[in-house]
Amino acid sequence: MLVMIVAVTMIAAVIVKRMTEPLQSLSLAADKLGTDVQAPAIPETGPEEVRRTAHAFNMMQTRIRRFVEDRTQMLGAIAHDLATPLTRLRLRAEFLKDEDVRTKMLRDLDDMQHMVASTLSFIREDATSEPQASVDLGSLLARVCDDFTDSGAEVSLDEIPRWVLVDCRPIALRRALGNLIGNAIKYGHRAKVSLLIEPTKLGICIDDDGPGIPEARREDVFQPFHRLDQSRNFETGGTGLGLAVARTIVRAHGGDIHLSDRPNGGLRAELRLPRPHQEDPKSATKPAEKTKTNTKTDNYTNTTYGRQGMTDNQHPIQNGKSTRLPTGRNTEWKTL
Repeated sequence: MLVMIVAVTMIAAVIVKRMTEPLQSLSLAADKLGTDVQAPAIPETGPEEVRRTAHAFNMMQTRIRRFVEDRTQMLGAIAHDLATPLTRLRLRAEFLKDEDVRTKMLRDLDDMQHMVASTLSFIREDATSEPQASVDLGSLLARVCDDFTDSGAEVSLDEIPRWVLVDCRPIALRRALGNLIGNAIKYGHRAKVSLLIEPTKLGICIDDDGPGIPEARREDVFQPFHRLDQSRNFETGGTGLGLAVARTIVRAHGGDIHLSDRPNGGLRAELRLPRPHQEDPKSATKPAEKTKTNTKTDNYTNTTYGRQGMTDNQHPIQNGKSTRLPTGRNTEWKTL
């Protein structure tokens, strides 16, 4: 009797496992679809009902992917078609004798070209083919801050612990961070970047000393083409797409951006990202080593962040299994 009970229990366990494994795969795929429309199709295995559900899910994902690709191609064609008449208008405007009228027309044409390019860039964020990778967040933040300080901007970067890993599209995430830091510099003249580490999420805080944004209008600034500065001067107000692009990128990573007041004045933009479930045990336990910068102060912590050469002896991520990937002027570190 005992043998029969054990046998029935084992058979039942095998059957239940065979039925639940496809459902678990379907659940994980549904979660991933929200952040990666290019995710691979799930296996159509298991009982007939589960196979049919998996097949329907794969077909839905294919239709969504095709819709996004078709929309991107259409908008790319529109942008290409608009470029030709804009070029003709520019050539004709160059021959105008009235210098004042010519200057105004050329300025309007520059604005139109800038808006077309920005709009296309905003739409393409939904359809990017950049693969996801596990990267060290400290290295990525250092690269972004380095780019701004190279251009003369005042950006400070707090100490970042080693091996804070995040699954992301590195180029897209750098762009989102660049938009947020650039916005802080534009309206607050400086930016202070810090990292908040929580069990289930990572928060990147960008603080400035600007006038801030009224609470009732904070969500409005994330709307495409919405600007608090209503002027058409792109040097001051931009196109109103910077924050919209940043939020689109971050939400595609399963996170979000929130704006709040700083206690001492100014605005805080917090970029929140989900934290990977499997963390390296070294993460958040050892502080990053102090690194030398080209500014007057050598301290890596709470100082203006200067250009780093990203050499083996200087980079804070140097005592682990990492590889350097050439990305142009600097070297970016990507965790294997």
